Amino acid sequence: MSIALYRKYRPATFAEVRGQEHVTDPLRQALRNGRINHAYLFSGPRGCGKTSSARILARSLNCEQGPTPDPCGTCDSCVALAPDGGGSIDVIEIDAASHGGVDDARDLRERAFFAPVNSRYKVYIIDEAHMVTREGFNALLKLVEEPPPHLKFVFATTEPEKVIGTIRSRTHHYPFRLIPPSTLRELMEQILADEGVAFDPAALPLVVRAGAGSARDSLSILDQLLAGSDDKGITREGAVQLLGYTDSGLLGEMVEAFGARDGAAAFGLIDRMVEGGHDPRRFTADLLERARDLVVLAAVPDALDKGLINVPPDAVEQMRDQASRIGPAELTRATDILNTGLTEMRGATSPRLLLELLCARILLPGAAPAGDEVAMAARVEQLERRVAQGAVAPPHQAVPVHQAPPPPAVQPPAPQPAASPVEQAPQRPADPAPPEPPVRQEPRQAPADDWGTPASRAPAPQPQQDPQQSATPAQGRPAGGLPDVATLQGAWPQILEAVKRRRRFTWMILTGGNEVQVVGVEGNAVQLGFARPNDAKGFSNSGSDQVVAGAIQDVLRVEMRVAATASGAGPAPAPKPQRQTPPPQQQAPEPSGWETPAAPPPPWDDRPPLQDPPPPDAWDSAAPSAPAPVRPEKPEPVRPSAQPAPVDDTPPGPEDAAENDLDEDSFKGSLLIESELNGKLIEEIDHTA
Repeated sequence: MSIALYRKYRPATFAEVRGQEHVTDPLRQALRNGRINHAYLFSGPRGCGKTSSARILARSLNCEQGPTPDPCGTCDSCVALAPDGGGSIDVIEIDAASHGGVDDARDLRERAFFAPVNSRYKVYIIDEAHMVTREGFNALLKLVEEPPPHLKFVFATTEPEKVIGTIRSRTHHYPFRLIPPSTLRELMEQILADEGVAFDPAALPLVVRAGAGSARDSLSILDQLLAGSDDKGITREGAVQLLGYTDSGLLGEMVEAFGARDGAAAFGLIDRMVEGGHDPRRFTADLLERARDLVVLAAVPDALDKGLINVPPDAVEQMRDQASRIGPAELTRATDILNTGLTEMRGATSPRLLLELLCARILLPGAAPAGDEVAMAARVEQLERRVAQGAVAPPHQAVPVHQAPPPPAVQPPAPQPAASPVEQAPQRPADPAPPEPPVRQEPRQAPADDWGTPASRAPAPQPQQDPQQSATPAQGRPAGGLPDVATLQGAWPQILEAVKRRRRFTWMILTGGNEVQVVGVEGNAVQLGFARPNDAKGFSNSGSDQVVAGAIQDVLRVEMRVAATASGAGPAPAPKPQRQTPPPQQQAPEPSGWETPAAPPPPWDDRPPLQDPPPPDAWDSAAPSAPAPVRPEKPEPVRPSAQPAPVDDTPPGPEDAAENDLDEDSFKGSLLIESELNGKLIEEIDHTA
């Protein structure tokens, strides 16, 4: 029965250990100088020579000519500790994965004090030392700290950070590394020559790549290829099929599809790969490796001679041509996309879909997010190649993108049907057209005083405008894009209708006799004038200013704030024609001692219940100042005032009597229930009878 290659060609001396000169050279020098420590810690990846170096160290210590860096190989100790030897009773190997408990440590401590049988030192090699429990390490701590003269420890582990610090501090730590690909390739070529097996040199890079820097893994894969080879020996095709790598020709076709922006070819290759039973993750990894080789070739044309890439020699010329045609920017971007996608494929439910999305992103540099400098460089390279091939006119012959063709001759537009200001508001321009480039043709809006006429809203494109004409409010707004006082006053009826649709309570405040008008505009703030300061304060506290601001935005399509001011802040509004003076008998003080004798009785007490919300005319006619109809079947109810009247030193006059019928009583009672809660008054019971 044949022996596995990694066992048959296991190193027997430090000189045979490949790729670990940074460890073997200091150990050999320490053996020459006789400065040997009592405990060593060998750490590093699997299959890189930790346990083999520990055996070589024990062989060098117990050699009859030692301690020596080069064992003789003929004495009993060297023969027993050879790779194919039977072992020595004084060199004990312990697998900490199955002997890492505190009881095993106590047993080792008891036997360690016995002298060696026929060797110079008793050596304990503890493999997988990170599997020893904390209690086991603590049981060994005193022995490792102060061992007898004949005792040596060698800890081997792949995770040195799991070895407790008190043990690590008492050892000489030597970290092992992955073996370089060139060293592994030389090792495999030497082994195949010793075995007398023919091989294709292009197959060895695949074995090296699969071994990932581990000598044991690489030799295991080589042993598997050797077992399945025929008279031709080890071939590249056999290695590709066995290891599951993507064929080099398929990778070359995919790169060609990327360079030609041929989406049909790219997605066809993906389908062919999946139908062939290949793993999309492995294909993405191989494509990423090929993209990396192309990036290196674009920067270093002789990368193959320098050993920077591991590719078949027959594919180098094709790859050089692809690297020169595609360009380093596009190759770098494709490599970055593939690397990110390969990370996202871990645990993905549909790796093929993710691979197709990656290819789509590579084929469309314009789909990159804003600020992607690599994608911008890729687009520039693509334009440069097209210019060089004659597919695009040079920059001095091309029409600049930012220049527009000359505007056509101006013709008066056909008249359009009339529309309400609410429908026409979105067509207003937000800002005036910039002076350069040529002025955009936009519909002109009518002045504020002609808001309702259909002809004033007909668009009239003007390619060139007079500076004075553009400064006038012909557009309905000043240069800043916000309406002025005249525009707001002209659109005030439409704004009131919008307020009524939003909140009837706010509409009642504005139309209930408060004489509210637009008195000014400061920045983006609209000033509404009220007759009394308390009315303005109550308007803002009730949230009605936000309702009016929303109505202005509905009508004029601008966002403005609303500020309530007293009547002194602007011109006094004209009195409304609907307002009527209360009859004298209602203004006279009543004998019952009412605190507000001038206030008329609430008009809603005797109004019939409303089935539907009345139109605006009905609400205006039902203002609090109008006399309320009296039901013949029931006398006027007598109700006390809810709040005492404010103290005023001046006697009440006609103006004060007119003011007393506005706010407090107008916004509560049955009318407020009807407007806000959609309720209706069915019957009123008189409790004074």
